[in-house]
Amino acid sequence: MSGTSEWSVTEPDKLVFEGGVDTLHVRIVNGAVNVVGVDEGPARLEVSELEGPPLIVSHAGGTLTVTYEDLPWKGLFKWLDRKGWRRHAVVSLAVPQRTHVSVGVVGASAVISGIAERTQVRGVNGDIALVGLTGPASAETVNGGVEAQAVSGDLKVNTVSGDLTVVEGSGAAVKADSVSGNMVLDLDPRGAADVRLTTVSGEIAIRIPEPGDAEVDANTTSGAVSCAFDELRVTGQWGAKRITGRIGSGGARLKATTVSGAIALLRRPPIEDAADTDPFRKDA
Repeated sequence: MSGTSEWSVTEPDKLVFEGGVDTLHVRIVNGAVNVVGVDEGPARLEVSELEGPPLIVSHAGGTLTVTYEDLPWKGLFKWLDRKGWRRHAVVSLAVPQRTHVSVGVVGASAVISGIAERTQVRGVNGDIALVGLTGPASAETVNGGVEAQAVSGDLKVNTVSGDLTVVEGSGAAVKADSVSGNMVLDLDPRGAADVRLTTVSGEIAIRIPEPGDAEVDANTTSGAVSCAFDELRVTGQWGAKRITGRIGSGGARLKATTVSGAIALLRRPPIEDAADTDPFRKDA
């Protein structure tokens, strides 16, 4: 498609974009955004719920944009103090897997899945879910939670009070910073070569798979520590405590720091053992 196509969406609607899409920008207030990467077919948009001013949809030069006229990316966090703005939108998009995705939400949830290129999400008062991403991903939120499942690209998360949950984290690097949010990571034995976690008052819990291979350095200034690995050293009885040492060959690096929060390093059983003891497992 050549030139620019633009729509003003004032009610629930569906749009199909026959031209190529390699970049997606979405900004909404209240409601939900769902983006899924697909193998084939044109990009598609469905607005299933809409209240307030129209959504402006534009498609130009491979870039698809869904937003309001007055909601910029750089000023997104300033909308935290705007009360009484009656806006609500539920937006679902299917785009090629090789699409750069940028999503900004205020008071809305965001779910991004199946994207193979860079994904960037910023949120105010809304939860963020990243599922099955193979490209690098970053999430920044004020007080919404972030959940990452089966993310194999590098993952970077920054929150103020939102919690972080990583399930089957197999990325080459996981870096997370928070003020008061808790962090729970369930690492995949096939990846997560470099994990760095920092929080001021939040708690950190990490499940390390067997057989584990990690160089560990975890410390807390005034919180409690718990360690399920005999090969790691726990030092400090009063005040600051530290867990250090090597598990297996030490191929991965794990560094966790919290000021007043607790730190727990837990042992995750091998995948086949976990399957044997799964109460929901159905035998053939």
